Amino acid sequence: MSSAGASWLLEIRLFTVKPGLRPEFHRISEEGTVPLMRECGITVLAGGPSLNDEDGYYLLRAFRSEQERVELSQSVYATDVWLQKYEDLVPPMIAGYQTSVVPVPGPALQEFARSFALG
Repeated sequence: MSSAGASWLLEIRLFTVKPGLRPEFHRISEEGTVPLMRECGITVLAGGPSLNDEDGYYLLRAFRSEQERVELSQSVYATDVWLQKYEDLVPPMIAGYQTSVVPVPGPALQEFARSFALG
């Protein structure tokens, strides 16, 4: 992440995965959809199974603007990889999701990302 002093948008996406499908959803996310998002220019900070909901899954992404968030997100779903490998697989696994977007100062977001990387 560059532009450390600038404000970023933190997108918090909370999925409800259909019962029994979360382990496969997680595998697909780690091996496929998250790397694809990164290839499309999306800063993915973290994602994984929720600790308090057996069907919950979270995804944290950062963007420089709302326009970038919309454009980069849409670009993922237009790729041949998404259309051929995930379009018919991933959406049916999801019972629902919510998205919240909040402004975060760049230095705070960098520290947050660093703490996730350190585990």
